[in-house]
Amino acid sequence: MMGTPLIEAKNVSRRFSRKLDYAEKIARAFGANLSEKTVHAVDEVNLAVHSGEVVGLVGESGCGKSTLGRVMAGIMPASGGEVRWKGRELAGLKGPDKRQARLAAQMIFQDPMSTLNPRKRVIDIIGEAPLVHGLVTRPALRDYVADLAQRVGLDPSYLDRYPHQFSGGQRQRIGIARALAVKPELIVCDESVAALDVSIQAQILNLFMDLRKEFGLTYLFISHDLGVVKHICDRVVVMYLGRIVETGTPDELFSNPKHPYTRALIRELPSISDRRRDFTPVKGEIPSPLHPPSGCHFHPRCPHAFARCQQERPLLQETGPGQASACHLNDEPSPAARTGTFSTVS
Repeated sequence: MMGTPLIEAKNVSRRFSRKLDYAEKIARAFGANLSEKTVHAVDEVNLAVHSGEVVGLVGESGCGKSTLGRVMAGIMPASGGEVRWKGRELAGLKGPDKRQARLAAQMIFQDPMSTLNPRKRVIDIIGEAPLVHGLVTRPALRDYVADLAQRVGLDPSYLDRYPHQFSGGQRQRIGIARALAVKPELIVCDESVAALDVSIQAQILNLFMDLRKEFGLTYLFISHDLGVVKHICDRVVVMYLGRIVETGTPDELFSNPKHPYTRALIRELPSISDRRRDFTPVKGEIPSPLHPPSGCHFHPRCPHAFARCQQERPLLQETGPGQASACHLNDEPSPAARTGTFSTVS
């Protein structure tokens, strides 16, 4: 897509460090093999989301997709790189511009019960932020919140109830209304249907699409469910151990994946036409983000890994119209690739 992205991550990294406590420092001084531990959750990621897009971000649990979503929503600062909002660096914005950018990106979380204040009524949960930021006056608050509740499928007569009085699907609708209350342009959905029953999932997904048309919303849809992502997204981004390994349109990505990891994920999608095939998960375990592998992070589990994969990080490069992959197999054929002498790296 052409033009300035609505939001863009440029070489964004996020690391979580645990420093040694006083006792551990003393133990290290006496020769104990102790050091600070750093988790590499997101590793120099580049991702642009354009206005009106629905971008799906997928990967195994622990790959860093939720952390990336929080960084792009402004909930969590980046350890390195920068996040740009409409071409301007988010960290450099001041005053009204910073406030507007913060309000314009909202997040909907996986477990609505843990993100709703159990001591507050629905009218306060939805109406607090727009009231504080001057988007609505107190006399007009009830009508404003009632209108939002109706738009997300909640009965306005329930506004004086508390979160524990609602079902899981209803609580998620409250979370959606809360995000919409400050008139955002971007909504980051972090596994927002994963905790719901299948029938309720379909209702919430349809609601997302209806709201997209009604409010002109842009979505970054984080999920581990490839079937859902294929159904609702304009573009799919695949993450593995803190890095983006492939991106493309659903049609291209699901019909012709270029990265071995993407192939492995798509191969195990349930299919009625192929229902007798045995399930074969990706071999091996995800490496620890405390000590990620050198070179390509996927090489310890890749059936096509060769020496270069252990030494050099593959760059994300275009492999077709609207599709890009970070894999050495997509470069000029190496001697191993030409002879077909691939070997699994243990």
